Amino acid sequence: MASEKTKILVVGATGYLGRHVVAASARLGHTTFALVRDAAPSDPAKAALLKSFQDAGATLLKGDLYDQASLVSAVKAADVVISTVGSLQIADQTRLVDAIKEAGNVKRFFPSEFGLDVDRTGIVEPGRTLLSGKVAVRRAVEAAGIPYTYVVTGFFAGYSLPGIGQALAQGPPADKAVVLGDGNAKAVYMEEGDIATYTVLAADDPRAENKTLYVRPQANTLSHNELLALWEKKTGRALEREYVPEEAILKQIRESPVPANIVLAIWHAAHVRGEQTGFEVDPAKGAEAAELYPDVKYTTVDEYLDRFL
Repeated sequence: MASEKTKILVVGATGYLGRHVVAASARLGHTTFALVRDAAPSDPAKAALLKSFQDAGATLLKGDLYDQASLVSAVKAADVVISTVGSLQIADQTRLVDAIKEAGNVKRFFPSEFGLDVDRTGIVEPGRTLLSGKVAVRRAVEAAGIPYTYVVTGFFAGYSLPGIGQALAQGPPADKAVVLGDGNAKAVYMEEGDIATYTVLAADDPRAENKTLYVRPQANTLSHNELLALWEKKTGRALEREYVPEEAILKQIRESPVPANIVLAIWHAAHVRGEQTGFEVDPAKGAEAAELYPDVKYTTVDEYLDRFL
């Protein structure tokens, strides 16, 4: 019953992933709060998004990551806090940690993660510096004794699949695909709404407390070569492949401007180093979302690619 469900506060609610988390939380029967700076924005698209939150049953709470009093007030309304803030605010989540400590009522905190496992990664610069903020937030959460779940998801489908796995590509390849490395390292591609569903399911699940939740179901775990072969099968067109050796990728990362160098560093970690899949989960420290929630009907990569036909 909804009355027995946890109350969830989403910080970063209007962002790329946050809107999906708000929707999933409301759909799964949680009392849902969305932290917003302005409950009546002049921007029509933002106003329509907030109305969709309210139509789904979510409550808007006025507050700001940089206004501690409003943050503490919002946190006190919830049992679980899920942060989905973007990269520019990652390090500032320590403010949220302070608010959770002051409020004293939060049973679980999900800091904004949703990519590589920052405690495992060997990502090259500038990716390492970018992800150091997430590492610092993890350590602050643990030092504060706040129960947590870190959600690690691999690639967002909306960023990675329009180019059929190619870094920096805006759409599917016409006749030639650029493959980093040998194309055999497996990566994970998850639809954003499914990431939100798994995240919310873990919110009141004791099996996910103080653990890293790995969202990497088998059907969405493919090498770049397998992904391209799937696309070729769907289109009936063979693609030429240009394989880029690691040394050339690292050179390109060093010489590219922001944000291309960051994107390439992430793709290198996933497609060359194989960081999203090349390990077994330690059950003392982590859990596989597909094993905890086998009944979730997630969007497969096969289904997602049909959007581009």
